[in-house]
Amino acid sequence: MGYYVTTKSKVKIYVQDINPRANKIILFLHGWPGSHRLFEYQYDQLPKMGYRCIGIDTRGFGDSDKPFWGYDYDTLADDVRCVVDELGLYNFTLAGHSTGGAIAVRYMGRHKGYGVSKLALFAAAAPSLIRRPNFPYGLPEETVLQIIQDTYTDRPEMLRNFANMFFFQHTSTAFLDWFFQLGLQAAGWATAAVADTWIKEVLFADLEKINIPTLIIHGIHDQVVPFQLGEIQQKMIRNSKLVPFEYSGHGSFYDQKDEFNKVLIKFIESHVY
Repeated sequence: MGYYVTTKSKVKIYVQDINPRANKIILFLHGWPGSHRLFEYQYDQLPKMGYRCIGIDTRGFGDSDKPFWGYDYDTLADDVRCVVDELGLYNFTLAGHSTGGAIAVRYMGRHKGYGVSKLALFAAAAPSLIRRPNFPYGLPEETVLQIIQDTYTDRPEMLRNFANMFFFQHTSTAFLDWFFQLGLQAAGWATAAVADTWIKEVLFADLEKINIPTLIIHGIHDQVVPFQLGEIQQKMIRNSKLVPFEYSGHGSFYDQKDEFNKVLIKFIESHVY
């Protein structure tokens, strides 16, 4: 089922709700510059195991409205809260990839983890995607500035180059074309604005507020969000576990999709973590 949830500022957020009759819920937040469709290989399998999978398109991306404003983490986390409230979700697993992981972390800090029983972070862009004076990890700021510039000058070429960094396993030309089309669905201004948010925002305080069981999946070959950030998240989040994916880059949900699904389900169904 696909439908829209309207935020308090009248922005319509697209929601894909798969197997809504199930009571085991996973709320997926996708990464930049895609949409909820990035988790196709989870949606194919997890509902068979009795899960209700809900995917949100971040504002500016996929089938959601594309306003010219509202791409800071606070607003994006508030959009998630609107969906949680509208659907009456509780006792669910919040699962975020890359920028979606950053939004999930801000949701945990800003909304005190409202309704969330477990958190799953996949190559999350936290606590900071870029290197800073007291944080020598992540990407150089110049790399992000170049992405922003390339977005404004030749967004299709930028997306092609980004796709070549995204996966570690072999990907077919058809698959890369599909990934490319997901990126083109976004608005150019939203694509650039979220990249700018990587520079402007940090999530150190938000990570320290998390106190529920947390799974961290991170590909050791990740060229977008370096593996060290996963190690830092594990140190900062109480009751967290880091699972390195040895044959994955940034897109572990595809690079090792069967192992990814297995690890995620084991985490959700475990009573002791």
